[in-house]
Amino acid sequence: MILDLIFLVVGLGLLVYAADNFVLGSARLATLLDMSPVVIGAVVMGFGTSAPEMLVSAIAAAGGDRDLGVGNIVGSNVANLTLVLGTAAFVTRMTISRTTVRREIPLAIAASVVFALFVLDGALSRAEGAVLAALLVAVVGYLVRQGLADDVVDDDGDEPLELRKEILRAAAGLVGTVIGAQLVVTGATGVADAWGVSGGFIGFSLVALGTSLPELVTCVACARRSETELIVGNLFGSNIFNSLAVGGAMGLVGPGDIGDDLLTGVGLALMLGVAMVAFGLAAKGLFVDRRDGILLLGLYVACMAVLGVGAEDDDDETRAGPPTALVEDSG
Repeated sequence: MILDLIFLVVGLGLLVYAADNFVLGSARLATLLDMSPVVIGAVVMGFGTSAPEMLVSAIAAAGGDRDLGVGNIVGSNVANLTLVLGTAAFVTRMTISRTTVRREIPLAIAASVVFALFVLDGALSRAEGAVLAALLVAVVGYLVRQGLADDVVDDDGDEPLELRKEILRAAAGLVGTVIGAQLVVTGATGVADAWGVSGGFIGFSLVALGTSLPELVTCVACARRSETELIVGNLFGSNIFNSLAVGGAMGLVGPGDIGDDLLTGVGLALMLGVAMVAFGLAAKGLFVDRRDGILLLGLYVACMAVLGVGAEDDDDETRAGPPTALVEDSG
């Protein structure tokens, strides 16, 4: 138990540090290559901050812990649009463009719906994984083509950028993310067994919180610089990658039964409900402010409570076992 907790804590810490450098290197490479804000936010940073989720979920699925992997996807999608978006809203009032409301947000919701439909039956097949991966390629191609018409982000000049340095930063961050992901999976599965709760709940809560920290760190940094387009693009882009790239990777490397009815029922409903709430807040006035942030943070706490209570109920039923059958006396 103690060793599992050490693996989990060290792995999460390494994930945060390595993924942050991976994101920073990727974003700076995008700037050096004159890529537009939507490509940086939704594609480059969205992929970069989803790298921990992809590695954790893929490794978990390959080892047969598909409930942990799916819980990580669902929990990360929820955390992005409640905990992370709510926290960023406390730092700055985020203006949201009509283009984002019409393009990135609907794509993120659609990706979540497709993923939910595929795992609703309690399993994820290799064919479904291939479909998710194909949809990812199509969505990325669409975003890149649409983003080419946007204005290019200029370097602020605070620090001179070197192509070789940023390539090394991104590569080292990716390697560290891989190692951290393996430690997280090993520690999380051990903790789940020791605590007697499902891997799905551990994935939805603890692991998802850890793998969402890169988004949180990145979005707070963007909020301090009032880069609201990057924040919104990063979060909804990350949810697109979580649903399509991470879900696709799980289906391709570890197809099979998920084994957590609470996760594929209530968990999916919470994920889609949160997405619709975030869409409503963004569309109502084309901004998200501190009052919205309070609502989103409260929603995150509520989601944790609902899944936590459900997980405890399932655990109690498991410990109680099936009712003892009455054996008639044949004598």
